[in-house]
Amino acid sequence: MGRYGRRMEKALDRAVCVPFSPCRSYVLMSDCHRGCGGWNDNFAHNKTIYLAALEEYYNRGFTYLELGDGDELWENKRMRGIVEIHGDVFELLKKFYRQNRLYLLYGNHDRKKSCGLKLLDFPLIPVHESVLLKDCQSGEGLLLVHGHQGDLLNDRLWYLTRFLVRYLWRPLEQLGIHDPTSAAKNYRKKDRVEKRMADWAREHRQMLAAGHTHRPHFPQGEERWYFNSGSGVHPYSVTAIEIVQGQISLVNWYQAPDERRYVRVERQVLGGPIALFGEAGGGVNREDG
Repeated sequence: MGRYGRRMEKALDRAVCVPFSPCRSYVLMSDCHRGCGGWNDNFAHNKTIYLAALEEYYNRGFTYLELGDGDELWENKRMRGIVEIHGDVFELLKKFYRQNRLYLLYGNHDRKKSCGLKLLDFPLIPVHESVLLKDCQSGEGLLLVHGHQGDLLNDRLWYLTRFLVRYLWRPLEQLGIHDPTSAAKNYRKKDRVEKRMADWAREHRQMLAAGHTHRPHFPQGEERWYFNSGSGVHPYSVTAIEIVQGQISLVNWYQAPDERRYVRVERQVLGGPIALFGEAGGGVNREDG
């Protein structure tokens, strides 16, 4: 089975089961990498786009599922500075949580949140490794993970990689030298990670949605096993996966001027919609949750 297969089996077995309803709407985002507002806070460039999209999803009754690396805790040591800089984002997340419409996952860059997200004067928000969005009628499910599972440097040795990023690669990044351990910046690694996720999902007939590589993916044809929500730190855009009325789509949020030359945040469909569960989808029959 290999290290990756074992880690994914554990993630599936331990996943928090969230009942899926075609009457509800869901949005999946990942890899926002919220920072402390400095030169290396990649999220800051897209914050306006992200907030506009998230407010739209909140107002339309979506459930928000963040697939890990929401906060940059390798380059930054404490959540407090991130929360202070991006307080408006966390106030919106609180509103989702109060209405039971928030599920947070941790990734390799914010694994420190595995014990939960603590905000000032607010209950501890659980942060999970994996979630199974399960259709109770068909028994099919969409497994949600960050995507770092089974990667030696970003999974078991994450603390060592965090040290290297914080004290070695972060200074070198100013000189244009990219971190070779990063699946988001190393294209060969990105390809290997995505192939591994897609192969596992196909072989186990288990639909899978992840982030980690920062590269959005929407399957073509009849095999609908692997989806990737992309990231919140694309150049001037934020990608997301939407599930509305049982249909799944890949979308892109970006800024563009209108006819009066006012800058607006726009939404573009990149893939779909297609049926998530049922005869038209992929899926797997599992007796357990």
